[in-house]
Amino acid sequence: MAEVSERESWRRAERRRLIAHRLALAPEERQRCAAAIGKNLTELLAKLSGATVGFYWPIRGEFDPLPVAERFGKAGRVIALPAAIAPDAALEYRPWRAGDAMEAGRHSIPEPRERRLVQPDILVVPLVGFDQGRHRLGYGGGYFDRTLAALSPRPVTIGVGYEAALLPTIYPQAHDVALDFIVTEAQLRP
Repeated sequence: MAEVSERESWRRAERRRLIAHRLALAPEERQRCAAAIGKNLTELLAKLSGATVGFYWPIRGEFDPLPVAERFGKAGRVIALPAAIAPDAALEYRPWRAGDAMEAGRHSIPEPRERRLVQPDILVVPLVGFDQGRHRLGYGGGYFDRTLAALSPRPVTIGVGYEAALLPTIYPQAHDVALDFIVTEAQLRP
């Protein structure tokens, strides 16, 4: 039991450290990273098939994927954003286009107001941290973990974050599922 507690303490501390690091990026460094991540993500999405792509609304210094989402939406793909409907539930995905009516959801994160549900074929998720095994360290609420466990068929998963968020391990838990791809400003990890 003490080992689990130590690992959870470590994960909490790493979350705080990594979020503080990305929030402290100088504006020009953030722009440079965003351009490179956007390029790498765009190239990967162009190679993947799937009519519906789930993205996320950026918070706390995360890479902003919405310009990439808009580009693929204009190209004919259905773009969706998550909505957190309950603390211990999977996220639901709702279609989204720039200019759609939004409302503050749980944790004050904007989500599409219209509750029309879609299932993503491809899911782009934010990373607080990640390891070489493509395991994702998130904020600790378990929303994306529950979502990945609930979606069937399982979508292609793409984690998006900064290269500085690479850790030797995240000490994966039983519910942590390896992502299919990790995209950073430095590279794409298949």
